[in-house]
Amino acid sequence: MKQTLTKSTALLTLAMIALAVVTGCTTPKKDKSLEETLSQYEAMVRWSEWDGAVGFVAPEYLEKHPITRLDVDRLRLFRVTSYTVRSSTPIDGGLGLVQVVELRMYNKNRAVEQTVMDQQEWRWDELGERWMLHSGLPDVTRRY
Repeated sequence: MKQTLTKSTALLTLAMIALAVVTGCTTPKKDKSLEETLSQYEAMVRWSEWDGAVGFVAPEYLEKHPITRLDVDRLRLFRVTSYTVRSSTPIDGGLGLVQVVELRMYNKNRAVEQTVMDQQEWRWDELGERWMLHSGLPDVTRRY
């Protein structure tokens, strides 16, 4: 009976580990890192620290979609007045997150406020053990 219980316990443990792997259970460190990263990025955007926000963008993304000085200068024309997360959806078994953020931005030159919907794609970088943005900075040229 004792040997059967031990085998059952071992099988149950293996099943739980397999389930965690299949469902993409994230580690507490990864979850905490995501919360911290999203909070830090939000602070950068709220304070319109665009040069700092570029530091969150994944190098692979920047290779294919370089952020130009014109892009950053265009963002500097705006002051962020509101940053509201509208949805947040885990993807790829917890190794990614798609977040839709509504930004209200005041154009300093035209004295008008506009709304920008920023769809952010965050991915866990195993090598660097950190979350990286794979969707670039907000696009203020899009109208909603």
